[in-house]
Amino acid sequence: MTDLLELAIAGLMSGLVIGLSALAVTLVFGIARFANAATGDTMTLGAYATLGGTAATGSLVAGGAIGILAGAAAGVIAYATVFRKLERRSPVAALLASIGVGFVIRAGLGLVYGHGQQVFQLPLVRPWRVWGIRIQPTDLEIAAAALATLAAVFLILHATPIGRQMRAVADDPDLARVSGIAPRRVMIALWALAGGVAAVAGCLLGIKTVVAPEMGWDMLLPAFAAAILGGIGHPVGAVVAGVLLGIAQETATPWVGFTYKIALSFAVLLLVLLVRPRGLFGRIEGVR
Repeated sequence: MTDLLELAIAGLMSGLVIGLSALAVTLVFGIARFANAATGDTMTLGAYATLGGTAATGSLVAGGAIGILAGAAAGVIAYATVFRKLERRSPVAALLASIGVGFVIRAGLGLVYGHGQQVFQLPLVRPWRVWGIRIQPTDLEIAAAALATLAAVFLILHATPIGRQMRAVADDPDLARVSGIAPRRVMIALWALAGGVAAVAGCLLGIKTVVAPEMGWDMLLPAFAAAILGGIGHPVGAVVAGVLLGIAQETATPWVGFTYKIALSFAVLLLVLLVRPRGLFGRIEGVR
């Protein structure tokens, strides 16, 4: 039982990271109306930028800020150079373009950093024991950072003018335009926000595991599965589904093994599409 509880706690930590990546996916889908396959590679870019920023400044917090800026900049640049030109095209065209953007980011990172694994140089700390359950202090810090990011995103969406404009564009782009909302400014803010969220997810994943050019690509399937499970376009649903999926993956490890636990994401994706395509949180909708 103790081992299962420790796996559940580990699943909660990884689920928060999955939830953040799924949130980045669902933000773009809710407003831009396509699945952004470059989300995973934006995560990787954020992790490498954080790693480099931490080495340059000696502060993980400062490095994280640099990583967020890098992710936000990558999102805005991708929108300005690629996705803006495809706004009137089919969502499939934008999806394929996002795959290409992801390949460009991954190839660039591989060219600069190589394909070896890198790690964050963090001090070693003893795990805490609570009722016989081992809890890593680093896991609690990761959870705190993830929750703070989620709180900031939902605060932006629901308590700021640009957030309300995002939700208006998600509900009805044409009505938002005739109401005086500038769609271009909203889209720039959206891509900056989604890129920053993906960068945070990549940074936390890199702290928990290792940093490599393929790390974000490997997280893309769980992110998509969580976004669909929660109801694509539903931010709260994406986060909740990410946490549930993370716990399910980790607690299933004793039976399916570490290598094959990712198959649960694919199984969940198929099951949801077959049984409840709308996801857990109802109908497909924009950011509300």
